Amino acid sequence: MYKKILLPTDGSGYADQEIDRVTKLIADDGEIIVLSVAGKLTSSAFQSRKHIREVNAGMLNEAKGIVAKMKKKFPEGYNVKTMVKTGFPAETINEVAEKEGVELIVISSSGKSGLHKFIIGSVAEKVLKTAEIDVLLVHNS
Repeated sequence: MYKKILLPTDGSGYADQEIDRVTKLIADDGEIIVLSVAGKLTSSAFQSRKHIREVNAGMLNEAKGIVAKMKKKFPEGYNVKTMVKTGFPAETINEVAEKEGVELIVISSSGKSGLHKFIIGSVAEKVLKTAEIDVLLVHNS
């Protein structure tokens, strides 16, 4: 059993499978951290600063909604903390895991394949390759 598990989510709809895994692996007195990483646009010649601030605020609010919705799906009695960060998802996930003293990251695969996955790569794959702790990859079915 793990004392602290990080559950990063992008709200893609696989929460039930992820929660099922986490609740089976967390110690009775353990803590679950539900994390959403919001992107952050930077200034560009084609967008006004005001527009970029509005888009960034929208992404941050969306991330807050995602973690709140995920937390509500947990059965009663679990110690669930929510967290929202901005940045690059894989790097931020690993940074939070290290800072929070997490023992396990539970993350689902995106289901992308072919050229799209080859060119962009997946967040889950990057976390798997760079994490310094255990990572459980939940297969989406």
